[in-house]
Amino acid sequence: MRELPLRLPAAVQAAIRAMHPDLRRRVRAALDGIRAAPDRAKPLTGELEGWRTVRVGPVRIIYRRAPATIDVAAIGPRTSIYVETARLLRRKR
Repeated sequence: MRELPLRLPAAVQAAIRAMHPDLRRRVRAALDGIRAAPDRAKPLTGELEGWRTVRVGPVRIIYRRAPATIDVAAIGPRTSIYVETARLLRRKR
């Protein structure tokens, strides 16, 4: 199966750039893993049904597989990322 391209919003790109270099390296490796096997991650429920999450130390990557891409919604700390992502997705509707 071919790897799908990632779509990273500007806010996600900025969050990655602002990370400590070690964490940034681990996040990039996780994004490569998502591209290789997008259906392996934990599926979310409730308001975020249809999205998946990957744990990278203290941060989570929230994404979903679209027909031709993998859409990354957010990257952030576990303590707030799910609430913030749900709020962001509600605003986009």
